[in-house]
Parts: sequence; structure tokens; C-alpha cells
Amino acid sequence: MSERQAARRPGGRSARIGAEVHRAVTDLVRERGYGNFTVGEVAARAGVADSSIYRRWGSLEALLSEVALSRLNEQSPMPDTGSLEGDLRTYAANVAREITGPDGLAVVRLAVALSGDGGPGLPAADGLRAERMRQLQSMLDRAGERGEQALDAFAVLDHIMAPMYIRVLFGMVPLTPEYLDGLVDHLLR
Repeated sequence: MSERQAARRPGGRSARIGAEVHRAVTDLVRERGYGNFTVGEVAARAGVADSSIYRRWGSLEALLSEVALSRLNEQSPMPDTGSLEGDLRTYAANVAREITGPDGLAVVRLAVALSGDGGPGLPAADGLRAERMRQLQSMLDRAGERGEQALDAFAVLDHIMAPMYIRVLFGMVPLTPEYLDGLVDHLLR
């Protein structure tokens, strides 16, 4: 391996191209919805060759899954405040900020579309769900290690995330801090 190869930096050209491709996908999902654009259109919008997209991601569905997951990880990371209640409140606020932000609805619709695709999008959706559940479980495991109330990840999904996603999908926003606190309070009761 040459020194030049070893010196590859995160944040270099590859990261810029990845960010441009992610932005192109998010824009196309917002404008046209899932299933209404091609790898070629993503590539053209991002200013790269379609072969670059296939080489790096393998398929449009894998790219879509990565875009959705990276947005979730960037905008609503798993908090560690030192208490389950604090973690849940912070997590709810992070998710609410993400899904009501400028591209939030597009990303939510993308995740829903991948799940309902039944075809090539299904493995991508399964991977997306598995990663989010793993992250939720890590937050809940930390709480258990501190001796706090043991919750199931599906309880967080059912009582905090699902109501927020439904409200956003049906245009029932804003998600106020009082509303979010009520979701957490209801779960912890």
C-alpha cells in the first residue's frame, strides 16, 4: 500500500461525493417520492457517474437505506444523559427535530416506502429497522445496567416514535415539547 493510499482521509473527496449523492437522493425523494427516479438521475444530480454509485452502494435500495439510516444517526443519535427518563426525553426531541426538519418528511416517506416495497427495498428496510432497534436496545441496556426500569425497545417504538411519525405523515405538526414530554410520561407510568 502506498503512502498516498494510506493517507486517505475521511472528509476528503470520497466523503464529499457521498454527501452530494445523499443530498441528491433526499431531494429526489422529496420531489418525486420513492420509486420515481433512477440511479442515473441520482448520479446526474450529484455530478457523478452511475457506475460510481453502483460500485459504492451496489443498488438504489442499498443507497436509499444508507441515506435514511445516516439521517437518523446524524439527527437523532442515541443520547446518554445518565438516566432513562433523560435519554427518552432527549431522544424524542432529537427524533421530532429530525422528522419535522426540512427533509424530515422525505426521509420518513423513504423509510415507509422501503418497508412497503416488498421487493428489492425490503432487505434495505429490514437493515434500517434492525439498526434502529439495536440502537434503542443499547440505550435501554444502559438504563438496565444503572438499575433503572427495564423497557422493551418495542415499547419505545409504540409509545414514543410511532405517534410522532403518524402525526408527521398526516401533517399534524408541530410536535411541541409538551406533547413529547407527555409521550415519555405515558411510557414511564
